[in-house]
Amino acid sequence: MASSRIISHSQPNLHRQSSPFDSVKPLPSLNLNLHPKRHRNLRIRASLNDTSHSVELRTSPVSAVSNDVVSKDPHALPRPLSSNQLSSAVSDGSGLRVAYQGVQGAYSESAAQKAYPNCEAVPCEQFDTAFESVERWLVDRAVLPIENSLGGSIHRNYDLLLRHRLHIVGEVKYAVHHCLMANHGVKLENLKRVLSHPQALAQCENTLTGLGLVREAVDDTAGAAKHVAFHKLQDAGAVASSAAAEIYGLNILAQDIQDDSDNITRFLVLAREPILPGTDRPFKTSIVFSLEEGPGILFKALAVFALRQINLSKIESRPLRKQPLRTSDDNNNRYFDYLFYVDFEASMADQNAQNALRHLMEFATFLRVLGSYPLDTSMA
Repeated sequence: MASSRIISHSQPNLHRQSSPFDSVKPLPSLNLNLHPKRHRNLRIRASLNDTSHSVELRTSPVSAVSNDVVSKDPHALPRPLSSNQLSSAVSDGSGLRVAYQGVQGAYSESAAQKAYPNCEAVPCEQFDTAFESVERWLVDRAVLPIENSLGGSIHRNYDLLLRHRLHIVGEVKYAVHHCLMANHGVKLENLKRVLSHPQALAQCENTLTGLGLVREAVDDTAGAAKHVAFHKLQDAGAVASSAAAEIYGLNILAQDIQDDSDNITRFLVLAREPILPGTDRPFKTSIVFSLEEGPGILFKALAVFALRQINLSKIESRPLRKQPLRTSDDNNNRYFDYLFYVDFEASMADQNAQNALRHLMEFATFLRVLGSYPLDTSMA
């Protein structure tokens, strides 16, 4: 595998070297229908009369500077709302615009409000849109799901973490309580099918199988509730939050239908700038790396943390998108080339963690620090 971008830390700054990953093709431009001026103050308009299920990001122009969303003159730009200073204004979300995937009533909206209680939550149709909204300065943060205790990892967001240049600045653990809902007058025995996000359907598999309902996957849970309400469906229900039922005027037929009462989704908080890591509280660091193929190579990679008594809380492997298959030099066998995403419980301000990554860099072909951020120690 070709050598890739490596990030090493020397407190407190991050240093980067260029790599083949810098040449990754950008995502296609988003059609946000923006006026050719600088914009701020995003506003949401979601209506039951919107048959396309898209959410309009309404903007108010500030001043005409160019046809780009972001001015090319850095001195003309407003100072970014950085997470480097954990002031009370930032911690409670005052003045922050926070993107989430879905429509009003989505669990991601609740997670965004848990992270920043006084923020302006901005819905995005797709995960890609949320990433790009932060990069384009349309919003200040994005709160996106990364894993669920029942449904597992959200692989799309792992891939987007590598594809984009955002930093993880926090995490949110949110307890998910699924409800089965339908239009008023529709009874449980009238239902033949149920709509929801694939993860939500998977989390309620036992219940839905017992009811004999055909499962239909859509982009998000609240969007499913909105669709059922708008089309006044009489044979279909939705799995979503109680908040979505209230927003879209649906009747809750059953509550807490998830297969396990401890149904927790972990969300990542993403920003343009990294947090200055500290040692005053429990921290977590997320990295991604790749390795040459060979006996015991993954063991050696993980041993750099064990040797320093650093606890690993998560490991996820994903096939390398640019070069998924490699041919063995010995017998021409073809096999997958992998990226490894690892979370470990230490701050990059800790010399021990820095030494572990220096050790890992001795045999990693690619290493990138995605973020070093405070642990969410609250009850979900």
